[in-house]
Amino acid sequence: MDIPFRKSKNGVLINVRVQPRSSKRSIESVEGDVVRVKLTAPPADGAANAQLIEVLSKALRIRKSAFTIVKGQASRNKVVEVRGTAEELSSLNTKGS
Repeated sequence: MDIPFRKSKNGVLINVRVQPRSSKRSIESVEGDVVRVKLTAPPADGAANAQLIEVLSKALRIRKSAFTIVKGQASRNKVVEVRGTAEELSSLNTKGS
C-alpha cells in the first residue's frame, strides 16, 4: 500500500483519519491524501493516539520514537510526522506494507 505523504523539515507528514473503538486495529484504506486507520482503543487518555503510533510503526516498519502527532491530538483527523532520512522512510511507498 502506498502511503501518501508530504515532506517536512525533519521527515514527512502523513494525514490520518482514525476510527477509535473499532473491532480491529489496522490501516484500513487510503482515500486521496488521507490514510484511514481503525483502532480498538477508546479516544480517552491518549490511548487511541498511542495505538495509532503502534499501528503505523508496525505497518511501516519504522521505530515508534520516529512518530509524533503534530496536529489533531484530540481529533479524529490528525497529522503525523515521521522523522528520519529518505532511506529510513523508504517503506512509505512499498507495496504490501
